[in-house]
Amino acid sequence: MAEARDGTPAAGAKRGEAAFPHVFTPVQIGTMRLRNRIMAPPHTSALGNLWGSEEDARRGIAYWESRVKDGLAWVGGVNGRIRNLLIPGFEPHGYSAETLGFYRLPFFVERVQQLAEVVHRGGAVLTSQLTMIGGVPHAPSNRLSTPIYNSRPHVLSREDITWYVEEYRWSAGRARQAGLDGIELHLNHDDLLEWFLSPHTNQRDDEYGGSLENRARFAVEVLTAVREEIGDGMTLGVRFNAREEAPGGYTAADGVEIAQYLESTGLIDFLHVVVGSTWGDPSYIQPQHYAPAQWSALAGDIRRNVRIPVVYTGRVNAVEVAERVLADGHADVVGMARALIAESEMLTKARENRLDEVRPCVGGNDCISRRYVEGLPFGCAVNPHAGKEADGPWARAARPRRLLVVGGGPAGMELAALAAESGHTVSLWEADSRLGGQLRIAAEAPSYDEYRRYLDWQARRLERLGVEIRLGMRADADAVLAAGADAVAVATGATPHRPPIDGVDGANVHDIRAVLRGTAVGRRVVVVAQDDHLPPLSVADYLSGRGHEVTLVYATPGPAQLLGRYIVGGILARLYSRDVRFRFLEEVTGISDEAVRVANVYSRRTEEITGVDSVVLACGGDADDALYQALRSRHPEVHVLGDAFAPRRLVAATRQAYALAKELQK
Repeated sequence: MAEARDGTPAAGAKRGEAAFPHVFTPVQIGTMRLRNRIMAPPHTSALGNLWGSEEDARRGIAYWESRVKDGLAWVGGVNGRIRNLLIPGFEPHGYSAETLGFYRLPFFVERVQQLAEVVHRGGAVLTSQLTMIGGVPHAPSNRLSTPIYNSRPHVLSREDITWYVEEYRWSAGRARQAGLDGIELHLNHDDLLEWFLSPHTNQRDDEYGGSLENRARFAVEVLTAVREEIGDGMTLGVRFNAREEAPGGYTAADGVEIAQYLESTGLIDFLHVVVGSTWGDPSYIQPQHYAPAQWSALAGDIRRNVRIPVVYTGRVNAVEVAERVLADGHADVVGMARALIAESEMLTKARENRLDEVRPCVGGNDCISRRYVEGLPFGCAVNPHAGKEADGPWARAARPRRLLVVGGGPAGMELAALAAESGHTVSLWEADSRLGGQLRIAAEAPSYDEYRRYLDWQARRLERLGVEIRLGMRADADAVLAAGADAVAVATGATPHRPPIDGVDGANVHDIRAVLRGTAVGRRVVVVAQDDHLPPLSVADYLSGRGHEVTLVYATPGPAQLLGRYIVGGILARLYSRDVRFRFLEEVTGISDEAVRVANVYSRRTEEITGVDSVVLACGGDADDALYQALRSRHPEVHVLGDAFAPRRLVAATRQAYALAKELQK
């Protein structure tokens, strides 16, 4: 295991590799020889589900093949729910609720062998997690892990525990048959085994509760069964939380003790350290509101107190961040997921010293929330190619043409770039003095730095592609027609929406865009929140961070309904810590110089919020399609996209640009 601590640069390293000596140094983890220090935990259930249709599996395997081709060393991408122990007719519900499990699927071995062949051919290793989520419906005792989930559990008996140990054993055997290189036991993020490990959720008074040895007994019995099944020919590790976020859960110091105890069993080859809960601050898929690798020092504390290799995963959004985590001695291997989705050639570009070409992940979690909150297909906000690797390389246009894109916001920029990459000759007109549209304004809010990086990356991309850019060009129909383009795409964005509220035109009422640009507001601010995503919370963050007293008024039952639990906890924790006030199920019906009138959306009972200095409208936008309407009867090929069609988020803009660019290839 000493080799796992060796971070010296490899002899003859390329210039880019020399800049990342720790990342590009090989390492041995149990039986697995890794060509570098980057691994990927499971993250393709929405992108290309290995257990879905044959088409789903094909897409998932193609995704992993592309990332392995880029140089990814360790694919931890086999998401492995085990069979659930249920009485006849019981229906578990919620994300991760399983019945049969994945290892019991008749095509499990076949599908994994297909993926393993691709991964091994590309020079990487492949592992699977063994997972059973707590509370669906099982638990060690009647105490749940979260205050926002109230479905009462079934408390496991000794006989139930024995059944599960054998199911883990059987599942490990299937993993071995499928040709996997290793197994990772899931003791984190609300897994049933974590609930046993936790003093918060484990209130048992038998041999499975009380002391650490007792609380860990279930996990150790599973590890023993798995090791007996797979022998010494496969790697075995544990992924666990460095600490628990719930009051009464185990602390970071306890996490070190847990790591030492698990190592002392002699059953495992590595420890995979993460943080987060399914609901809190932080959630286990940390969004943009946290610093990159914010919790890696917790993994470092564990690494200093054990001898086996340590993997750290958590908001590692760039190769530079991974290098820092490794160089600081916080881990032997670093896990990355969303950054790999955003950039398919991240490691190649790092090796070739092309970091300015790496497409940055913005951390907005649309890759998660689109599928599991909104029920929409997978989509990455910055990389519309993600999930489409099975379709092959981006095609060239059958008939290269001259394309004029009007509007340099996210939709227009992405379309211009994709069209140029298809072989079209592209011009981009933007009325402002800078590219970026309203996303450039949003980037003034706290924690939006990655969006600014993304826009700067897009600008460099357009320059490399030779797109003709004209700034300060406010187009009208005559100017567009005079340009003589074969096709025109109108991406003129949206205008601020001003709801029909009495007093909305008062001098004390300001739009969110003006506020983020620096318009002064009074100390006591009411934010009218007519937006189901981040903007109302972000402007509240901006204002409360500058000392303003902020009240948010929502007509909905709660804030930001489209965010989901994987992102909303971080920003809400920050706002509540600053005493930002929330009012729900209330519609703003009137604004005066010092007060705001609200009405309950059901009873219509009115009330006044007094002592108000300023009102900020976070109410979205109205499509600005005037140019499109003026052109559609005067030009043979005019398209509209982005907010000019209907205001949505960044991910909608880039996906629409991709779809239109595909049409223009015909």
